[in-house]
Parts: sequence; structure tokens; C-alpha cells
Amino acid sequence: MGLSTHVLDTMNGCPAAGMEVALYATDGDAATLIKRLVLNHDGRTDAPLFDNASLRTGTYRLRFDVAGYFKARGVQLPEPNFLNQVSLDFGIAHADQHYHVPLLVSPWSYSTYRGS
Repeated sequence: MGLSTHVLDTMNGCPAAGMEVALYATDGDAATLIKRLVLNHDGRTDAPLFDNASLRTGTYRLRFDVAGYFKARGVQLPEPNFLNQVSLDFGIAHADQHYHVPLLVSPWSYSTYRGS
């Protein structure tokens, strides 16, 4: 159980290794940084964002540095970038369940869903 994420680079057909991600707790317009991390070789975090014991109900934001990731891979992006930071705001209603928030992303589009 807990909270996890995974990012797939749909432009190159691979995990988004090295992408920077930040996790925030949100309260209305206010956001409090909880942690920053870099995704591993599999496009995942090395440990859950929250484990079973620390996951709490509430609202959160994951912010993914999409432009930074693609620029680091040598992709020529227009200025300004079409996608820079992708922020996903979501809620945890049941702290006893697992929440997986994957991101599928290219420089031009993204999608997400509640994974398992």
C-alpha cells in the first residue's frame, strides 16, 4: 500500500529515467513541498512516496519536470516549451489503499490514471 509513481517517455518508448519530481501536500491554493526526487532507471522512485504507515487522506500534487527531462535527452524544444512542468493534483480518500499515479508523457502530450 502507500503512494507511488512511474513515468513512461512515450516519445522514445522507455522509462523516464532521471526525471525530477516533486511531491506537495495541498490545501486550497497553498502547496507545501514534502520531497524532491529523481526517477531511477525504470522511471520509478527507489522507495514509495509514502509507505503504508505514513499515507494520510488529503490532497496532493506531483510536479514532473518534463521539459528538463527532454532537454537532457537532447530533444530540441521550442521556446517557450509546450509542456514545461506537468502538475497532477489528486486526492487520497482511503489511506488504507494503494495509490499509484503514473504519467505517460512526450514533449507534446501527457495522460495519467489511477494505477494499481
